[in-house]
Amino acid sequence: MFFEIAKFILYSGLVVLIAKYILVITLRKLAENLDLKPKTAGNIAGYATSMPELLTITVASINGLMGSSIFNILSSNVINFMQYLASIIMNKNREAFSNKAIKIDMVLVFITIGIPLVLVWRNIEMNLILVPAFFILFTLFLYLNHNVHKLYLQKEDKEIEKQIRKEEEKEKGNTRKTVLYIVVLLGTGVLLYVIGELLGETLNRLCYQFNISEIVIGILLGFITSIPELITFFESQKHYKVQENSRMLGVVEATNNLLTSNILNLFMIQSIGILIYTFL
Repeated sequence: MFFEIAKFILYSGLVVLIAKYILVITLRKLAENLDLKPKTAGNIAGYATSMPELLTITVASINGLMGSSIFNILSSNVINFMQYLASIIMNKNREAFSNKAIKIDMVLVFITIGIPLVLVWRNIEMNLILVPAFFILFTLFLYLNHNVHKLYLQKEDKEIEKQIRKEEEKEKGNTRKTVLYIVVLLGTGVLLYVIGELLGETLNRLCYQFNISEIVIGILLGFITSIPELITFFESQKHYKVQENSRMLGVVEATNNLLTSNILNLFMIQSIGILIYTFL
């Protein structure tokens, strides 16, 4: 049993390290090379940092461990929020919460925590009925996020970004680098898939041979797969901190990273897990 736990820690750690040192960094460079806005960069980071959850829930579902997935999502989303809050406080950006767009985003984040809490509390089974509802909610949350930022932050973003462009030179439009970053991302996906297969075999043995609860495994996975978000929350604010009057852009990027990651975890990745568990 000790050997299987050691392998579980090893494979999970590799997923986190790959996400931290390859996936997240490459996406940051790609965003800078394409000169993306902070909101867009945050959204991309949200998709990138949800890759570990996608991997672990897919593997768990293939191995019939659907019970661990909702606890994985719940713990991931709660930990994501706690890490985000810590990054805001430590970077002294609490004044950003006075902005209406950030406030509305926080309400949406709380909902992504409340829904899995209710599912766990009411012991609601993860079945196909939830998939269309999750898809509708995912679309609605993206719509709300886009429009509140357009309404409350677009003008401020543009003014700050103009100032930043006067203060620093950006290298953008480098096609070779863009292709290189895409190739690295594809290679990273293959590597994560291989490690995911090994992790799946280990999860299967831990549950069925050693009777470790799916709840325990799900919560552990939540802690492990939330580490990339911690990195990107701090990195995004650090990236803009050096520029005068541009701290809000770092908060915007971190907030969109948080919201995108949470809604992706709950609505899309959980749905993928349900579909895999149902039809495989």
